[in-house]
Amino acid sequence: MANELILVVEDNDKSRKLVRDLLTFKGYEIIEAETGEEDVDLARERRPSLVLMDIRLPGVGIEALGRLRAEVATRGIPVMAMTASVMARDRQRVLNAVFDAFQSKPINVKDFLAAVEQLLERHRR
Repeated sequence: MANELILVVEDNDKSRKLVRDLLTFKGYEIIEAETGEEDVDLARERRPSLVLMDIRLPGVGIEALGRLRAEVATRGIPVMAMTASVMARDRQRVLNAVFDAFQSKPINVKDFLAAVEQLLERHRR
């Protein structure tokens, strides 16, 4: 369902712009952060329907997920990991961190949009 708020946490300008453009075109409202600290603050303040998070962020990085899960106000927000690193070790880090979904980069537009919609749909119930 369009008009939902999605927080995009990505330190790479080009990647962030691509995700922003795709999601905006589909009718989602986007807010952006470049660090894990900004991620937690924005999620707490704005309560997005979904967080899309690069796992290699400056600052607290992937630990931001733990901070989101530790707070009552943000623990129910689904978080999709996004990374260009698809090594088995990194995929295991993502699974161990208990992300709700995983998206490899560079993204396949069709698959990415389908994954976003599926994750949002799963959490609307």
